[in-house]
Amino acid sequence: MSIAWWQILLLTCLSFWMIIDQITVGILCNYPLLIGFVSGIIMGDLKTGLVVGATLQLMVLGVGTYGGASMPDFMTGAIIGTAYAVMTGKGVNFAIGLAVPVGLLMVQLDVLARFTNTFFLHKVDKYIDKNDTTNVAKNIIYGVFPWGLSRSIPVFVMLIVGNSVVTKIVNAIPTWLSNGLNVAGGILPVVGIAILLRFLPTKKFISYLIIGFIAASYLKIPMLGVALLGLALAIMHYKQGNNSNNSNSDNTTREGETENELGEYEN
Repeated sequence: MSIAWWQILLLTCLSFWMIIDQITVGILCNYPLLIGFVSGIIMGDLKTGLVVGATLQLMVLGVGTYGGASMPDFMTGAIIGTAYAVMTGKGVNFAIGLAVPVGLLMVQLDVLARFTNTFFLHKVDKYIDKNDTTNVAKNIIYGVFPWGLSRSIPVFVMLIVGNSVVTKIVNAIPTWLSNGLNVAGGILPVVGIAILLRFLPTKKFISYLIIGFIAASYLKIPMLGVALLGLALAIMHYKQGNNSNNSNSDNTTREGETENELGEYEN
């Protein structure tokens, strides 16, 4: 399948806007799932966009850019992965295998965007000293462009050559590399879940994890059913915690009353 000029334009605009959204209003902020969803709509294959985005979403669960640190941009990866999956017809796993290197490449461009923005930051400091609010506002707006261009230019270049060139490149890829990308695409969700488990109190709630695994893998319960099972277990755990706290409070109160009664008797 070829990609139309308007699809390239919309995906490029999406890549420009999404990083601005990430550092400002946060509508689709840091959610490859939603970016994949929008990309799937643009490419005319909603299912592929959702699968690619959801798989990449597993890679960023529990990951944050604290202290200005750069992290792999799997939102850009979701755009490229969805577009390539639809254009080449090679499947989702292959697209994920391509999307991950793109996300890692964006780390370098993210650093470049931050470095470029220091120019406008110094300008803002200069105009603040002069109490020139007009130029302060202008330079803040100018700072939007290094961020947006750091994503939109790579996406545009990758898509503009992607009509026939990408297909030829993909067809020229050796079988061993293509199979390797497919294997990597299948492993990545497991890696994402493993990363997520490191940030959760897994040891404390290992029994619930085992119950969920049995329900999904052996009993073949649909995901909605597993989610409802988890909700039921969470409610039970919450109520047990409240009952335990209430019992401790009652015991403390009774001990206090007993001590007061003993004190009165001694007096």
